[in-house]
Amino acid sequence: MNGSYYETPVFINNFERDTQNPIIPTTPFTMEESYIENILRNNKGKKVKAHASFSDSVEWRDRVFEGIIMNAGRDNLVLYDEENNKHYLILMIYIDFFEFEDEIIYAK
Repeated sequence: MNGSYYETPVFINNFERDTQNPIIPTTPFTMEESYIENILRNNKGKKVKAHASFSDSVEWRDRVFEGIIMNAGRDNLVLYDEENNKHYLILMIYIDFFEFEDEIIYAK
């Protein structure tokens, strides 16, 4: 290919060239939205059951935490259990899967 193949430099970070307009931003990447913490943040305030496994524990081998999603980080989940008036901070490495009573908002 010769040096005149591209009219302008190729932009990778959510930008593309439009023939009518100068460089305009496109929609953000959706890959990031599929991370578990982002899905949980999209469903903040919803009731969820978080199924967790603690392989090294005899007493807590498998456990289900029920509550309202308060917040989610890259490696943790904060749930509020209304019935017991308790807050749980659960590490994501122990979570097996989630059960939602309502429809899951996957991406906003």
